[in-house]
Amino acid sequence: MKKYLTLPLYILAFITSFAQDQFTVQIEPLTITNAPNVHSFSWGKTSDDMWVVIGGRIDGLHQRQPFAAFLESDNNKNVYVIDPVANQTWSTSISVLQTSMFEQLQATNQEFTQRGNSLYIVGGYGYSATQNDHITYDKLTAIDVDGLANAVINNTSIVSFFRQISNSNFAVTGGHLGLLNDVFYLCGGQYFEGRYNPMGPNNGPGFIQNYTDEIRTFEINDDGTNLSIVNYSAQNDTNNLHRRDYNMSPQIFPDGTQGFTMFSGVFQHTANLPWLNSVDVTDSGYTVNNTFNQYLSQYHSAKTPIYDATNNIMHTIFFGGMSQYKLDVNDNLVQDDNVPFIKTISKVSRFSDGSMVESSLDIEMPTFLGSGSEFIPLNNNSNYLTGKIIDINNLQEGITHVGYIFGGIESTQENIFFINNGTQSSASNLAFKVFINKSTLGIDEVALNQNNIYNIKVYPNPSKGVFSIEVFIPNTEETILEVYDLLGKKVKSVTIEKSIGLKTIPLDLSKMASGEYVIILKNKANKIERKIIKL
Repeated sequence: MKKYLTLPLYILAFITSFAQDQFTVQIEPLTITNAPNVHSFSWGKTSDDMWVVIGGRIDGLHQRQPFAAFLESDNNKNVYVIDPVANQTWSTSISVLQTSMFEQLQATNQEFTQRGNSLYIVGGYGYSATQNDHITYDKLTAIDVDGLANAVINNTSIVSFFRQISNSNFAVTGGHLGLLNDVFYLCGGQYFEGRYNPMGPNNGPGFIQNYTDEIRTFEINDDGTNLSIVNYSAQNDTNNLHRRDYNMSPQIFPDGTQGFTMFSGVFQHTANLPWLNSVDVTDSGYTVNNTFNQYLSQYHSAKTPIYDATNNIMHTIFFGGMSQYKLDVNDNLVQDDNVPFIKTISKVSRFSDGSMVESSLDIEMPTFLGSGSEFIPLNNNSNYLTGKIIDINNLQEGITHVGYIFGGIESTQENIFFINNGTQSSASNLAFKVFINKSTLGIDEVALNQNNIYNIKVYPNPSKGVFSIEVFIPNTEETILEVYDLLGKKVKSVTIEKSIGLKTIPLDLSKMASGEYVIILKNKANKIERKIIKL
């Protein structure tokens, strides 16, 4: 008997009675014989639904000591072909490739996407024996997926299935590579040169780290032999595109436009904390969304988009990973700035009016798993829009298998980075079948209470006149504190400094009449009320 983990989806309770979210997500553990333990890898799909896995690392979370972080010995130096249906795995070493290919294709956090039978891999970070240092590779490698898979399975030469060019604009790691209308979008990421060293330049080797702060677009001319780049351009935004190691997912926006959303990522300019806002990318440019905060998934993890054309709702499901916030037993958001591993499975929904809501599923991943993992869809064009977005309206009633989750970092506990230098984690070879269970029955759903994130405290309350308002501000948008009497007249307004963190705001009402007042904290996304008493 199959064992499923059934994951009912939640959404806002005040949205009118609806049939739009009448589905659940289910996962079924799958053990694949000889599957590699790997994370932060690139993958492609053959025409007969087998996976080609290349690059990434075979250790767990990178360690903190410079001499132990991102070791060459922990690089994945093989290419794997996995048939999840036949439960078979084949592999061969990529060391037979020319040196520039061999070095890049064992790197971690490459950017990649597939067009037809060609898998394109850009950049990546790792140790280069040629440079005798850790570098970010300035390479674009094109791979013949079907040809490579057949060569690996038949144990013949793989050399002819790889082609490569160099371009300094490809020296990016930790970004994402999207494909829209034959244009490639290299979004975010960074250039990193030298050995990783969080301890500071006085405690080990130095390094160069430069965020791209860009969305780079280009076309690839590829006749099967020759590769070239044309129509290159870049959009630069040091404030909003300064992010890496985030999740980017294909989207269909409310007006029907196709594009991508860059969700969360790290790090903010003024704090070593994840971004909570998102950036929408289309062929006409990009838009920053500061009216929505994503709290439950900040780092790269397995995710899948689901579109409901009937109700014009775009859902994105995030499976585990790492998060600055988690939910307590009362579904309140709890902050942990160490950004621990989580088991949470969450969803972000964008509605027809453009508003977005984050929600959590009522069951978690079975372990601290998901960071650096990938969702791999089935080659079923009837169930997918644009090849990657699940078409919920086209699915039949009942359970439909839509894809797999594979690989990633598996941790023994939430926070390990500052304990034994992160050695309590490992690369995973776990896989999960992912199903959509579509039902005609209504699903009771509740909201994620995002107001809890502000954690407002007022003291003393009651007071003879001077109050202290303690509040956590999660982003840099303008926040205002207003005070109203019981007749609804505004008697005071305070603009809170545009910076992230815990704030203590003095509120002097000593010249006001005794009685009850209402304080309102508001910004573009939220409006929170508290009652205070002036003695």
